Amino acid sequence: MSGSETVHELVLTRLIDAPRDKVWRCWTEPDLLVKWFAPRPWETASASLDLRPGGANLITMRNPDGEEFPSRGVYLEVVPNEKLVFTDAYTDAWTPAENPFFTAVISFEDEGDKTRYTARALHWKEEDRAAHEKMGFHEGWGQCAEQLEEVARTL
Repeated sequence: MSGSETVHELVLTRLIDAPRDKVWRCWTEPDLLVKWFAPRPWETASASLDLRPGGANLITMRNPDGEEFPSRGVYLEVVPNEKLVFTDAYTDAWTPAENPFFTAVISFEDEGDKTRYTARALHWKEEDRAAHEKMGFHEGWGQCAEQLEEVARTL
């Protein structure tokens, strides 16, 4: 755990070399999100985003063997160009998920002409946080942040 993390939380922060509105677009426009959301060699097969509190999202990742992994969630808070909060605790509207794992808090702050990007993963249980860290949270989300920057810089 880094100094800013708790027993339930994992945190990744990066300075993205792109303006905040472009980084926001990469998170909120499905055609852009599919270009960076999965760490290579994985890919994002599809993304459906209903960007409003209570709105559902469905993001499907595909591994190099072609196997697909759909992930459903619901947005809890949407503050344009500042913050996205979503959780897998619900599958759509307010239908509880069978095995909730985490809530993500994604924030975007101006830092000169760049964006301070922070992703916080808040887990229901300490064991879930440990499992997420062991699965490669820092490496995977770090690689995705680099891919996010690549896409945002093209806008």
